[in-house]
Amino acid sequence: MTLLNDPDHVKIKTEKDSWNFGKASDQMLKNKERIDIEKNENYIELGERNQAKETNIDARLKPRKSLKAKLEELPPLPRSSNCYIYRVPQRLCQENEKAYAPQVVSIDPLHHGKQHLKSMEKEKQRYLKEFLERTGAKLEDLLNLITEKEQQLRSCYAEEIEFDREEFVEMILVDAMFIIEVLLRSQFRDLQNQEDHIFEKPFFIQDIWYEIWLLENQIPFFILQDIFNLETISELVKNWKPIIELTYEFFKSLEAVNGKLKKFENNNVEVKHFTDFIRTCHPPLVKSAPRPKKRKVVTAPSVIQLNQAGAKFKKSESNESFDITFTKGNLEIPQLKLHLETESLFRNLIAFEQHHYVDNYINNYVFIINHLCNTSKDVELLVQEKIIENWLPDKKCRFFRVQLAKRKKGFRA
Repeated sequence: MTLLNDPDHVKIKTEKDSWNFGKASDQMLKNKERIDIEKNENYIELGERNQAKETNIDARLKPRKSLKAKLEELPPLPRSSNCYIYRVPQRLCQENEKAYAPQVVSIDPLHHGKQHLKSMEKEKQRYLKEFLERTGAKLEDLLNLITEKEQQLRSCYAEEIEFDREEFVEMILVDAMFIIEVLLRSQFRDLQNQEDHIFEKPFFIQDIWYEIWLLENQIPFFILQDIFNLETISELVKNWKPIIELTYEFFKSLEAVNGKLKKFENNNVEVKHFTDFIRTCHPPLVKSAPRPKKRKVVTAPSVIQLNQAGAKFKKSESNESFDITFTKGNLEIPQLKLHLETESLFRNLIAFEQHHYVDNYINNYVFIINHLCNTSKDVELLVQEKIIENWLPDKKCRFFRVQLAKRKKGFRA
């Protein structure tokens, strides 16, 4: 039996009530804090809503530019004949975007300032500084040259360049001098030094070599020539090779370039940029026959189909990529060497050609090769005949399955 007036019972009950009261007080405090937080959040949300509402009101009250005003403010388009540096269309780059965009160094305004390329800016500036110190050339002379050519340089790009004059001139100068130094140091090893972060790391210069033929990573070739012809520099470089020969030496490890310097001996050949230089090395010296007025849709047979029909395959001794002949059942094809850079190179050449040239030599060549090599067995047969030399690590010849020359609405022959 429990006594109500038992002191111990009262004490126990009092302690229990105190504990419950303390627990309830803590809970009330937490609830109050939660309510205060919710109130603050509501105030903040209400403030943001009011601010957004005021912004919308300001936007509505602010007079909008009329279509007429927008049309009047449009900058004049450069002449199409002056444009030759383009952004690759989405229909081409969606299959392999990295084949077109620089990953190490930017040499143009289209990718300048991107975060993953900023680390190279100091290296480019260092190359400019070392050129000035080594040659005694004046920075002011170079800046004045680029400034004088600013509008001509801007007109070479198919899209408007939004950098202001100072930014644009500085960027072109740093990039142009970096290219010139790379060409010089690759040709004259004594210009390299132990502190050279590019040439002292073989894979680094190889990465740069891959990237300065990308269509979206170009500066006009004429500005490199103008720098070489500058009065204060021409005397310094008279013992060096002309810029076109330095370019040839830099790229001659490419099969299509090696032995093709004579194509540039004619002053009528105007090199627009490095992508154009490599493309110029591909077409045959002899002009092709005029296009027929009527076109026929032709289904090209594969290597295996031709072989089953009795055709024989032979590696041509010609060093012209397009010198493909079929006579008396014999198909002769110049050797094609497949390296890691082959796909990227052809993709960029095709993108440039489709933008700029009526004669689609590269497109036609890749179209023919793609149709001949329809399956892995087609490729294997050409490898056996030494027409294809495959240096790709996976040996799958992905190059032949990308269908580079196809357009959305068919191939333009």
